[in-house]
Amino acid sequence: MAHLSRIKRKHCVNPVNTQPQSDRIGAVKRVAIVDDDAAFRMWVRRMLTADSRFIVVAEAANALEAREVVRTARPDVLTLDVEMPGMNGLEFLARLMAVHPMPVVMMSGRTKQGGANAIHALSIGAVDCIHKPETGCDRDTVRSICDRIHLAACSRVIARAQPVPRPDLSPVSSLTSGPHGQCRRGSLIVIGASTGGVAALETVLHDLAANGPPVMIVQHMPGPFMVSFVERLNRSLPQRVHLAFDGAVLARGDIALAPGFQLHTTLAREDGRWVCRLRPDEGRALHCPSVDVLFASVVEHAKSVSAALLTGLGRDGANSMKQLHDAGAFTIAQDEDSCVVFGMPRAAIAEGAVSRVVPLNRIGSVLRQHHDGPRAPATRRGGQV
Repeated sequence: MAHLSRIKRKHCVNPVNTQPQSDRIGAVKRVAIVDDDAAFRMWVRRMLTADSRFIVVAEAANALEAREVVRTARPDVLTLDVEMPGMNGLEFLARLMAVHPMPVVMMSGRTKQGGANAIHALSIGAVDCIHKPETGCDRDTVRSICDRIHLAACSRVIARAQPVPRPDLSPVSSLTSGPHGQCRRGSLIVIGASTGGVAALETVLHDLAANGPPVMIVQHMPGPFMVSFVERLNRSLPQRVHLAFDGAVLARGDIALAPGFQLHTTLAREDGRWVCRLRPDEGRALHCPSVDVLFASVVEHAKSVSAALLTGLGRDGANSMKQLHDAGAFTIAQDEDSCVVFGMPRAAIAEGAVSRVVPLNRIGSVLRQHHDGPRAPATRRGGQV
């Protein structure tokens, strides 16, 4: 799609306003709905119209109509069905992100394939992916969907020329210094991410050493999506990638992700090994799994730990990152220009919890160099910590 060509519209609602896209968070957000199911489009329209934060400016039943909607209606955010006749939503999303990056929320089914499609969409630029309701929604569910679409509309979407950018030579910002040593037995990397985290994590993990320190990740995402994300990472990375489970031992070359499903993931040092421990949410943390809970669990061993906070809304991880930093951990926050949502990193910076502020495409290489020096050959999959 070299450009957004003119086409004859059948199902598109005439744009009600042609004002430029606003980047003010408080502004009413212009939404376009793309789905081949007319009944579902009507449901989304009614839901959004009842929320004063939105105005629905257009609808489209397929990718061809969606191209015209983007060009003429100038929405702040697009809701996009994954499965459509002709060009499906994933192919349209990839083409859209190449020529006109903008906030997109994918609407996906609850099947295993739907989960895989959702992760693929998030990796190529979608801000969020929402399961299509199978039955009627209660008020809390509707509010949650509206909040997520609004957050997407307020997000920064960055063009990605390549799925995984290579590190550049631009400087990183060093905020504080501390007793941060080189790699030694017991080294660990912990990472927290939320909105925009799927693509960000793929970028970071791509540049870590194949046989480097174990990595434990909390990504705010429903459990079924995490299963698909792990499968995707295992296909593309030389490390062993898996969902954490209670009692799992992490060795060099391991990458574990918190499984969600209303369980917090913590790490304990037992007999010289990093061991995953899962515990149910007791209602004290705002998120489950929680970045703060994970980070807090390794403060005792901070001098062996590197921690990174990536793109995401809110401040999950900021408080415990401050504890890690003060105890001697090496801490990184993603910089504002490369964040989809500069929330969690901003909060950590404000707390004085950050050793360095680093562009996304350098975070992996900075972590690798801190622990292991030059990247190790990608021929081994794991070993002793």
